[in-house]
Amino acid sequence: MGSVLADLKPGESGYVLTLTATGPIRRRLFDLGLVPGTKVQALFTSPSGDPVAYAIRGAVVALRLEGARQVMLRD
Repeated sequence: MGSVLADLKPGESGYVLTLTATGPIRRRLFDLGLVPGTKVQALFTSPSGDPVAYAIRGAVVALRLEGARQVMLRD
């Protein structure tokens, strides 16, 4: 079974399998390019550990852990 986006350490990557989010959060994640099959790489965390910066489709996007926990990944 896969992991969630929030589990990635800087430098690690995975592919979006599905989203467990609903409503506006789901729409925002889709709008950011987090659709099934998209490669995502964790880049770095803020000093407090939240949010985390990810490389998604050529852009750097910061996501709070609350949203990143709702993105299921495959290797």
